[in-house]
Amino acid sequence: MTDFPAFFGGRVTVKVGDITREDVDALVNAANGSLMGGGGVDGAIHRAGGPAILDECKAIRSSRYPKEPPVGEAVLTTAGRMTARHVIHTVGPVYGTVDAEANLAKCYRSCLALAADHGLATIAFPAISTGVYGYPREEAAVVSSQAIQKHPDESPRVEQVRLVFFAANDAEVFLRHHVFG
Repeated sequence: MTDFPAFFGGRVTVKVGDITREDVDALVNAANGSLMGGGGVDGAIHRAGGPAILDECKAIRSSRYPKEPPVGEAVLTTAGRMTARHVIHTVGPVYGTVDAEANLAKCYRSCLALAADHGLATIAFPAISTGVYGYPREEAAVVSSQAIQKHPDESPRVEQVRLVFFAANDAEVFLRHHVFG
């Protein structure tokens, strides 16, 4: 595995791996609007975590979001059989839709805020919307790093943010285009 630099005194790290194996308080699911699982990261998280995640997603859909959660919102469930304790599901924007950039930033902000509200110290993010939703990785790197950088540094706060990329070339694209100081 390639060693990547850390940012903000080690608070933000970049790595390559399987997000479903991260030992964190919460991992983020780049979910589709149904919250019922799908392909990519979403499907991998549902498969690894098992039926407990789907059960909680169904309850969220029936009680809070009978249609679909709005793009950029975040909801918390168990992580089921995974090492992580929770999954934070967020629906990313499809590239080219109205307000896609603002909505992608909102995904990261909503997840960080929800984690902080629940006293979760560690969170792992995939590259939201860069798969079938078509968001260019270079542009997503800028938007995501700005959103993370602007997250308030106050208590309660997320102590460690991991950006977990499935492939090394995705991590390298992020590192070439991020805006961390």
